[in-house]
Amino acid sequence: MKNLKSKYIGCASLLIAITFSTACKKEYLNPNAATANDVLTSAKGLTGVTVGLQKTFSTSRAGLLYAAITVNGLTTNELISINTGNTNEERLVAGGVQVDGTNTVLLNIWVGANKIIYDADNVINNAANLADKNYAAGLIAHASIFKALALGNLSEYWEQVPSGTGQNVSFISRIEGYNKAISTIDNALSVIAANPINASFLGNIPSGLDIPNTLNALKARYALFSGNYALALTAANAVDLTKRSTFTYDALNLNPIFEVATSTNNVIQPKNLNLGQTGTNVPDANDARIPFYTAVNTTVRINGFGAGTFTQFPVYLPGEVTLIKAEAHARQATPNLSSALTELNKIVTKTAATDPFGLGAALPALTGTYTQQQLLDLIYKHRCIELFMSGLKLEDMRRFNQPLADRKRNFFPYPFQERDNNTNTPADPAF
Repeated sequence: MKNLKSKYIGCASLLIAITFSTACKKEYLNPNAATANDVLTSAKGLTGVTVGLQKTFSTSRAGLLYAAITVNGLTTNELISINTGNTNEERLVAGGVQVDGTNTVLLNIWVGANKIIYDADNVINNAANLADKNYAAGLIAHASIFKALALGNLSEYWEQVPSGTGQNVSFISRIEGYNKAISTIDNALSVIAANPINASFLGNIPSGLDIPNTLNALKARYALFSGNYALALTAANAVDLTKRSTFTYDALNLNPIFEVATSTNNVIQPKNLNLGQTGTNVPDANDARIPFYTAVNTTVRINGFGAGTFTQFPVYLPGEVTLIKAEAHARQATPNLSSALTELNKIVTKTAATDPFGLGAALPALTGTYTQQQLLDLIYKHRCIELFMSGLKLEDMRRFNQPLADRKRNFFPYPFQERDNNTNTPADPAF
């Protein structure tokens, strides 16, 4: 992560090194309140906290990025568990009642997301008081990205999500969670429109993240997930598809997929060369995305964005944004099937040479007349391939009405750590 700007990590640690035993209460108290207050009133301190958000999200086995990809992949048959001794992963593969509130991979998502939301709110609220409004805009926008990602992850895996932070918080619906992420993004976009982010801030955070494009891409994602197709299309059209936005890594902060799974071959790997797809959703034999995402070394192994120690991981893919456009066109009150097919074909025919990440199917264009349902079926198929191991497939399976039998859970039980400390915790879903 390009050293994570180590000169700021000391400040970040004041708020990040919190005892997770109280995380279920979503009240993250710092034992040295005076020092914490100093952190939250200086540009340097707030920078340390927001850099820490990126570290918490994108690195290590306990990080939100790795945990979400693992939970999603094992639940939707993208991935298999390699070692039967990894009890929590094995139970995700078994699914159903085998997944309960003790699962530590799920707990990593729950605790990590709530911690990120808490710290992001501290940055967003306190940055507004800084004299340098352009630097403050950078802080607010950067922290808003991680707050939105945290809210999005909670809303994908649980039917209801905490309404805020503190003891015995109430819960809101997952759709309200997505809308809360959109509101967070809208605020950030408004702030940077009024006060463009200055070079000083950008020089103090890890390289790789394209803040304006990421905000619009995430807005498009969560608008799509919440069923607001007009907004999804507008936000997607605001994204520059020639740009990359990535998490970057270094010797101290390794790519978590490579560190935990690829290098060890002891936790997770792709299920097969069909990426776990069956029936009409099996990739075409010549789809060039298969050798991008997989490698064969006796067995099928992770490639793509988990290929190396320092491999950059995309915050979003340009292909996702194009597929959002295709789906939004197809799902509008008055579907625009012609435009939906045009956008879908941009993904089907895209070559590695024309994609910022070198990801392309390189297939012939789809031709002919398609019904709305046929187009949606094709969009789902290509989302499963284009966005392999992105942590988004479970939401896609629900949205495209895929059979329940094709996934191991539909929603997840709430961690016991939450239930034991919050009387407002909802009942667990049946499946």
